[in-house]
Amino acid sequence: MLQYPKCYWLWNHRLWLLEQASELLPQDVAQKLWREELGLVSKMLNRDRRNFHGWSYRRRVIASLEALSNHNSEEPEATEQQEESLVEQEFAYTTKMIRSDLSNFSAWHNRSKLIPRLLDERQADEKARRKMLDSEFELAQNALLDPVDQSPWFYHQFLISTLLPSTAREARIVQDVDNAMRLHYLEQEITAIKEMVEDSADCKWVYQALLLYSEMYLDVEAGNKFITTSEMQDWLRALQKLDTLRKRKWDDWAAKLGL
Repeated sequence: MLQYPKCYWLWNHRLWLLEQASELLPQDVAQKLWREELGLVSKMLNRDRRNFHGWSYRRRVIASLEALSNHNSEEPEATEQQEESLVEQEFAYTTKMIRSDLSNFSAWHNRSKLIPRLLDERQADEKARRKMLDSEFELAQNALLDPVDQSPWFYHQFLISTLLPSTAREARIVQDVDNAMRLHYLEQEITAIKEMVEDSADCKWVYQALLLYSEMYLDVEAGNKFITTSEMQDWLRALQKLDTLRKRKWDDWAAKLGL
């Protein structure tokens, strides 16, 4: 694995061995092997933070540890600690890995998958959920100080997507979202991204985000009080200039937006 860390079959074979351990060995022995494997994958991700094979494998290891813990919790001698979820631990791990490398797309992705479950397990009320959303927007905005990096943009889009009516209620960070709240966050984030244009005039991600969020804003507002057509045309022209390989995509977007 040190030599070929991105070989699927090495990861698959280790997983098969561990699954055999879960079936054939005493539960406490199997649990110990899975914990050791979590230590191994942590070392692998320290060496190669963006190895998505390692991140996928880590999720499998965590799921198996939780399954074994739940199995043990059914035993008469089970302890409260054995019943604990690993979500809090894994959420903290994503924070650590993101702070080490803002380009770690897999860490951002893993974080997005953990948040709904984390909030459910905390039994978070709407105030706590709103606080979580605000802190995550702040984290993403700090990461976007280097706007050329794609990874924080994808996470930022995830945060925005949790506000949309099309997002299932259980997948939202804030569950009770009305149009006033959607407009508040869209205006807040569009304003922040507009401020990037002066220093990042050659970064296509800035213009792409401005157009995408403007489209969402207009769908909610059904008017044009906050964003002008002239601004959107300028952002579109910048995209067409900076990303000529996707000319037809931008042309289609222009037609869709009536620009």
